[in-house]
Amino acid sequence: MTVTNIHVIDQDSAYDFYVNKLGFRVVDDIPMGPGTRWLTVSPPDQPDLQLVLFPVTVSKMFPQKIVDTLTDLIKQGVFGCGVLTCHDVFATYEELKAKGVEFIKAPAKEFYGTEALFKDDSGNYFSLQPISNFDDENGI
Repeated sequence: MTVTNIHVIDQDSAYDFYVNKLGFRVVDDIPMGPGTRWLTVSPPDQPDLQLVLFPVTVSKMFPQKIVDTLTDLIKQGVFGCGVLTCHDVFATYEELKAKGVEFIKAPAKEFYGTEALFKDDSGNYFSLQPISNFDDENGI
């Protein structure tokens, strides 16, 4: 997979969160007409993966009723979880927490490895895990 969506409530706020807090880089920021743009970001060590920060706004695709429903579901964190990896979960947790990232679970050792959980500015949640959780020698 090279491109996937993350539905966000406010694209400008999402830009700030993913770029200034998580350290992702902007790949595309292209105006697409009045009040819309194609905005993709990539994790710094994964330039081949682009996340579309896809706004949930009234459009041909999303009538108001759907926008209201999606916004509520996003805020509740219903849409699954992505996994972001780093070298040191404890240090990255402290760094991101200092930048204002809301964690819903501090780093803890689990049967599958070490993990912390956080939310983006819309309510989507993510697991933060060390790269070592995915080493073949760990059987994962």
